[in-house]
Amino acid sequence: MSIVLNGDVRYTAEMYFRLVQEGMISDGDHVELLEGIIVAEPPQDPPHATATLLVIEALRKAVGRRALVRPQLPLIINAYSVPEPDVAVVSGQISDYSHTHPTTALLVVEVAASSLPKDRLSKSRIYASAGIPEYWVVNLRDRCVEVFRRPDAPSRQYSDRMTVHCGERLVLVALPDATVAVDDLLLP
Repeated sequence: MSIVLNGDVRYTAEMYFRLVQEGMISDGDHVELLEGIIVAEPPQDPPHATATLLVIEALRKAVGRRALVRPQLPLIINAYSVPEPDVAVVSGQISDYSHTHPTTALLVVEVAASSLPKDRLSKSRIYASAGIPEYWVVNLRDRCVEVFRRPDAPSRQYSDRMTVHCGERLVLVALPDATVAVDDLLLP
């Protein structure tokens, strides 16, 4: 990261984007705003990058033109959180977001190995608080997909959690006729 951030400051989305506009955060800085803290993300290793591409391809096939699949782009959750999930499925078309980032999603997917604790705890709470109906963690360590559904925004938790494995299919809550084979999300 090209800047030194004040650890005593709780950054808002507005402050965060101002840092980007002023060049204090550059395109090369892989960071996201989580609950007011600007968090650096490590570079992706080949398994993470490949799994992310698998998720993108599988979801694009499943949702077609009914929704937009956005890879590793900002999602403005609230005044203090602007995560950049590995994949987000959002309503609308590309042109709908030419002036602003989406503020919600139909589905958010994080690909995880070393980031499993953060994705299971911190990120699930952020997405649940925003009412994101479905959140998947593609768990590269255990070769499964952890599925979080039925967000309870006040408690910042998902009421339903399940783990699905190879050979199973996932139906998207927001698009019930869209299904994805778990095998298509995991590395061979």
